[in-house]
Amino acid sequence: MDVGAIHCLSYEDFVSVFGNVVERSPFIPAAVWSQRPFPSVAALQAAIFDFIEALPESGKELRGGTLTRESREEQVAAGLDRMDAAARLNAQYKERFGFPFVMCARTSDKAAIEEQLRERLRNAHAQEISRAVEEVKKICRLRLQGLVLTDQINKL
Repeated sequence: MDVGAIHCLSYEDFVSVFGNVVERSPFIPAAVWSQRPFPSVAALQAAIFDFIEALPESGKELRGGTLTRESREEQVAAGLDRMDAAARLNAQYKERFGFPFVMCARTSDKAAIEEQLRERLRNAHAQEISRAVEEVKKICRLRLQGLVLTDQINKL
């Protein structure tokens, strides 16, 4: 990844390129854009993580909605499109915590995800928010790594 190319991005292009490293949260790269120049992609990642950690508790709760293309691809790859039991558990989870279950699908398989759903349903609300935020960070890290910046930037 060419960190120099990141510095050349306009505000709009920066938000466009990094706007979905955290699901449906373009306000996050919008907020960290002013911290440029980033000495590395790891520094960009750290700025994003710092912003997430600084959010008030209510800002860390995910409200859900339709999945993005990235999430659908990650979930299909993990086999989540064929999990009836997980759908039922996810509904229970959302009812209990008020936000959808978050787990990095790229690093898990169907069995592990279903097991985590069962286990995490037992967590206290604050514990589960913390756990969900850590999973969001894993997803963000992998999405940042997966971006082919040169290709993304050249398309602008």
